[in-house]
Amino acid sequence: DLGVQPSEVAIPVETAPGEVAQVDFGYVGKLLDPTTMTLRKAWCFVMVLGFSRHMVVRLVFDQRIETWLALHVEAFAELGGVPRTVVPDNLKAAVIRAAFCIDDQSELNRSYREFARYYNFKIDPTPPYDPGKKGKVEAGVKYVKGNFFVGRQEADVDDVRRDLRRWVSEIAGTRKHGTPHQQPLEQFATIERAALLPLPPTAWQPALWRRARVHADAHIALDRRLYSVPWKLIGQRVWVKTTAATLVIYANDERVATHDRRGPGLRSTLDSHLPTQRADLRHRSRTFWEQRADAMGEDVGRYVRAVFDSDDALSQLRAVQAIVTHLEAFPVERARAACRRAEYFASYGYGALKNILRRALDLEPLPPPMSTPPTTTPRFARPASHWRH
Repeated sequence: DLGVQPSEVAIPVETAPGEVAQVDFGYVGKLLDPTTMTLRKAWCFVMVLGFSRHMVVRLVFDQRIETWLALHVEAFAELGGVPRTVVPDNLKAAVIRAAFCIDDQSELNRSYREFARYYNFKIDPTPPYDPGKKGKVEAGVKYVKGNFFVGRQEADVDDVRRDLRRWVSEIAGTRKHGTPHQQPLEQFATIERAALLPLPPTAWQPALWRRARVHADAHIALDRRLYSVPWKLIGQRVWVKTTAATLVIYANDERVATHDRRGPGLRSTLDSHLPTQRADLRHRSRTFWEQRADAMGEDVGRYVRAVFDSDDALSQLRAVQAIVTHLEAFPVERARAACRRAEYFASYGYGALKNILRRALDLEPLPPPMSTPPTTTPRFARPASHWRH
């Protein structure tokens, strides 16, 4: 009843050469993965240059951020340059939070933001529920699916990829596009290629950003491995930047930890990240604590070994940990004297040793050695045969 409103008018936008590229994924069905010999869901990645309508198309089995960035690298390399603005859809690999109105703010994936800085292009996310804002790539995806992928369901993905490259250059690239009425590949080669930004002088080193929570053991979990973080960050969420070789953790934009990405064992732990008085408790081997005891002297080492051997069934690891850490807080001479006294009286518990030091009994001389028991039979002792029945 109100008639056409101003907001309903479609405003055509003329795109200058090298100015804009639109990117999106399109689901193309299931294809055979020769590495696993299974049928897997497949997507085509399409990048369309706004001026020439030339396309770069790739075929993948996932839409992870690693794949998203690698596809951009391949596309820029194939084009021989970088468009000044890239218009993605609101997929999580590109946009974490979409802007729903003009005064709202989009939040970009941190890995994608860093990638854009490296290649010197701007990211212009498509508004939600408005596919017309990236109509060129929408039409491109529809064209690829409706022309190339017809009848290719369950085909070998390697064969499809090989045919797809030939199709892009020989069919899609040479057709007369309906809007510019020119062949996309010719327009790209003669005009748009030279207008693209130059590629960076060095190859892109993949670096991914992720969010992680610091658990109660002062570690974060990433790709089935644990990495330590300063213990005061327990319960907080941190940023993790990963490369093939290293992992760097940031809290409030400050680097707080660096680890090797790969290494022996499930955990990568730095003692400095744990409370000073508790860091060594993670060491569970007998050898470690015996070496700590030996560092204080032979008397301490001998006593700690005796504590370990004082019970043939119950582990004495916790007792030794308490004894060694307690002794290290005293002058070494007092630690040695306390161990000599405790061993003399066959006292192999933490409480007994702690009591010796608390009462300063280690400063007193040991009692004289006990006399050797007699080997002769006492005068009035009855012979053993007397007790036999």
